Amino acid sequence: MVLEGDTCGGGSSSQALGSRLHGGWPPARNGRPEVGLVPSLNHPRGNLTGITNLNVEMGPKKLEVVRELLPAATRVAVLLNPSSPVSQPFLSQLQLAAKALGFQLDVVQASKDSDLEPALAKVKDDLRADALVIAPDTFYNMRTEQIAKLALRHRVPVIQQYRPFVAAGGLISLGSDESEDYRLVGTYAGRILKGDKPGDLPVQRSTKVELIINSTTAKALGITVPLSLLGRADEVIE
Repeated sequence: MVLEGDTCGGGSSSQALGSRLHGGWPPARNGRPEVGLVPSLNHPRGNLTGITNLNVEMGPKKLEVVRELLPAATRVAVLLNPSSPVSQPFLSQLQLAAKALGFQLDVVQASKDSDLEPALAKVKDDLRADALVIAPDTFYNMRTEQIAKLALRHRVPVIQQYRPFVAAGGLISLGSDESEDYRLVGTYAGRILKGDKPGDLPVQRSTKVELIINSTTAKALGITVPLSLLGRADEVIE
């Protein structure tokens, strides 16, 4: 989402970092100190501010959902974009959680379209993983339909972060509520257009999280979703 003037809303941390490095528009979303966008959430300074969310921190919760959904699971894969600045923080948290939950965690990488089919095939045929967690990344978010179809074709239970993945036929999403993210972006964009300096506006954190389950996909994969999980879901797509 691009606004005329000095603001640009939308995109991921990797997009924002690229914008900063190449002298582009100041981003108004997903500023994370750990990826070098701003020195502080409370005092971003310069010409940057924005919205961050909990999608990186939700990695361990995704594994907890996998454990509840598939109690006998022993091996889980994670799909990472090696060029994304949030991949390593996400993986670090996932590795700790996997150890605590008794999972063997395997890393599969994909950063271009031609990587996706081999990655899903590897998860199913080579690694024989019980489930796949997709790391937060704009590249994957823009290919939700493709990934959902590949997951069904290879019969891999996949958990991603946003509702469009589940609406496209993916099994489960657990992550930030996009509508809340963009509401906050819109608020800040309005303030900047009225004259507020981006560097004076603290980076806001979107804390609203939603769990979406596609029951039709679960049946197609031969998975019985526990009532406890269905009861906590914000939406069940049938």
